[in-house]
Amino acid sequence: MGLSRNLTSAPDYPDVYNPDLLDRIPLDADVVLDIGCHKGALGAAYRLRNPRARVLGIDFMPEAVKVAAGRLNEVACIDIERDPLPFEVPGGYDCIVYGDVLEHLRDPWRVMREHAALLSPRGVMVICVPNAAHWSVPLRLINGSFDYEDQGVLDRTHLRWFTLATMEKALVATGLQACDVTPRIFDNKGAEAAADLLKDVLPAMGLSRDTFLSRSAPVQFVWRARKSPTQPIAVRSTMLKPFGAVSDIRVVYPLRALKTDPSISVQIGDIDSFPAPNEHQPAVCILHRPLLLGEEGAKVFRHLMQKGFLVVTEFDDLPDFMPELRDPSLMNFRAAHAVQTSTEILAEALRQQNPEVAVFLNGISELPPIANFATPEAVTLFFGAINRTVDWQPYMATLNAAASVLGPELRFQVVHDQAFFDALETPYKTFTPICDHRTYMGLLAQSEISFIPLLDSAFNRAKSDLKFIEAASARVVPLASPTVYENSIEDGVTGLIFRSESDLYEKIIRLVTAPGLGATIGNAARKSVAQTRMDAYGVAARIAWYRSLLARREALTQAIYDRVPELAP
Repeated sequence: MGLSRNLTSAPDYPDVYNPDLLDRIPLDADVVLDIGCHKGALGAAYRLRNPRARVLGIDFMPEAVKVAAGRLNEVACIDIERDPLPFEVPGGYDCIVYGDVLEHLRDPWRVMREHAALLSPRGVMVICVPNAAHWSVPLRLINGSFDYEDQGVLDRTHLRWFTLATMEKALVATGLQACDVTPRIFDNKGAEAAADLLKDVLPAMGLSRDTFLSRSAPVQFVWRARKSPTQPIAVRSTMLKPFGAVSDIRVVYPLRALKTDPSISVQIGDIDSFPAPNEHQPAVCILHRPLLLGEEGAKVFRHLMQKGFLVVTEFDDLPDFMPELRDPSLMNFRAAHAVQTSTEILAEALRQQNPEVAVFLNGISELPPIANFATPEAVTLFFGAINRTVDWQPYMATLNAAASVLGPELRFQVVHDQAFFDALETPYKTFTPICDHRTYMGLLAQSEISFIPLLDSAFNRAKSDLKFIEAASARVVPLASPTVYENSIEDGVTGLIFRSESDLYEKIIRLVTAPGLGATIGNAARKSVAQTRMDAYGVAARIAWYRSLLARREALTQAIYDRVPELAP
């Protein structure tokens, strides 16, 4: 986005954000400054991931700033090269973003240097710049042309040019150290065609084809830099084949959150695909819901420890209620350095096999778009669960009674559970087979009520409140049992708790027939989750725990040998 006051006319840039910038803004930042924010699309997207953050924006185009003011916390219309930053940020900025900005400035080096001094101790600069070494540029020069365009590498408003090497020098000159750089490649075939054309020239210049492509294929580079980068660590994780939301909630989204910290690299895959750790980058290997028994299980732990991994088992069910986990030769928990889970009840049970257990509550990766309460003539009740027949069967007669009375005013959206769908005695129902989490959340977000029953049992009491936070994040009214959910839902405010069949019936009727009740509860529920249960709010605790485990690795390894002597070398 252009910021120079010397531009005779400002281009009408698209109102979209750069996803590679978004994914590299530290997710747990308290204060983010987007320089060249345009209409605020990037900051608005970030606020859906971290609603507690203070997101500030600067741009020189008044019309764009007017739009951004409705999306960000504070916005200013100033010339960044002439005017001081107008915001009060006593603790410093945790992230300063330059998204396609530096190339528009007369003296970007001075601006970066001045702003670097305003970073907090953990502050990060995230920078996206066009690549002046893009393959299209030398080809144009060879052809004798250097025509400017409205957008792209040869945008007519660009005043400065950067390559991979010159940008790194610019960062060093500002007193920052590069943490990482990510290429943005949109036309790899074009780059390869250019390399073919120059195949006789490249060797004469001392360039291999691969080197040329690494420099010229990216149309942009996204950089992250800090004053003093911290010790990098790697977090690797296995993952069960996705089924329902388990893999997304416990593996994919948390690792995506960790990756926004420049000191953390992540990888999901098979243990044999993970590169060995080294002294410059120690590594944690998370085993997602493994079933490791006897000598075969011991081999897995032995292999990982010999490669240098600190091993963590991720598990979020009570092992006592799963026959295969009652095998005395089970290695899952005893042979790991540590265990992570989702509730304190689970943690207490797992500490019987391994005292090093951390609880990371399930969270929401980003608030979904609001898509419900658009048709007042009908309300949709959502049910999506796996292996919950025993929990919903006692209430099916009540659901059918409500459906009979309300007719087309009450509709049902069922995911996965064919038996639940078949038992509904109404034509106003829709069924979706088991689906990916994004589809699941999209269907949930189009509903107004989420039916989440759990019978009172030791197994269910250990479950997390995931279905509450999913529903609440989408402004869907949680209609829930007291088991698990009464500890999360403020009854009548952020959801409704039913304690009997008649109570369930009465609450369904109220939600369908009382104008505005559902939207009021849904809005309060979404606000509650936005302030307390986002993945963003757990990033620091996860990283701190992994670092503490690595620091105590020797003692934790000895504890494994004490619990499982056959693993000792």
